Amino acid sequence: MKSEAAKYNLISWNVNGIRAAARKGFLDWFKKEDPDVLCLQETKAQPEQLGPELLSVPGYRADWSWAEKKGYSGVATYSRPRPVDVAQGLGIARYDCEGRVLAHHFPEFSLFNVYFPNGKRSPERLAYKMDFYADFLKTLERHRKKGRDKIVVCGDVNTAHKEIDLARPKENRLVSGFLPQECAWIDQLIAADFIDAFREFEKGPGHYTWWDMQSRARERNVGWRIDYFFISANLRPHLRKASILAEVMGSDHCPVGVQLIF
Repeated sequence: MKSEAAKYNLISWNVNGIRAAARKGFLDWFKKEDPDVLCLQETKAQPEQLGPELLSVPGYRADWSWAEKKGYSGVATYSRPRPVDVAQGLGIARYDCEGRVLAHHFPEFSLFNVYFPNGKRSPERLAYKMDFYADFLKTLERHRKKGRDKIVVCGDVNTAHKEIDLARPKENRLVSGFLPQECAWIDQLIAADFIDAFREFEKGPGHYTWWDMQSRARERNVGWRIDYFFISANLRPHLRKASILAEVMGSDHCPVGVQLIF
């Protein structure tokens, strides 16, 4: 008798403040969407600042990594399947104090929920971002050497990969988020045997995950695709779909999702 397939519907969303998102209907959306795993970035909250409705969503385990600075950065992962192990951070203090990484190890694969740094503020923050990028790749390599070679990476990468991934590439070539060295890092990730899941299904332009709120860019779809699911190539046979949920409001980002079946 054939055993029932394990199905994972995964969603990732930079909520730009989970408390703000909660006031805009986040929990109703969560209940309706009913993902198996929900990864959030830029939660901007420490657990003591949150009520039980966010800390204890029925049917889900909730794990948090938060910044030492209140109201800044942070990631959270809600999981219905039970992980065999959960780890916070990269083990490097200068990153981990900002609460940027949660790793969940499920029987079928490992899932990294990551809020990658933004490099726009200053040259120092751009250097920090590039250092984080390099050290994160080293983390993935170490992970593989331990035998956990089926890997999913999701989150706000804060970089558009190619010209097709933002509405105005020429105007932004010298802006952090589309600098040559930032785009080259995504090339490195792909060269390390990872796949941009969304581009397995959609090759065309006009698909974005972040829009500038001040210029009302979302109404005109003048955006950037900076939120991703990357999967190791050995998971490609299990990938059934990838999506951008552009109709979901509540943040300057929209959610992205994938389905894996084992």
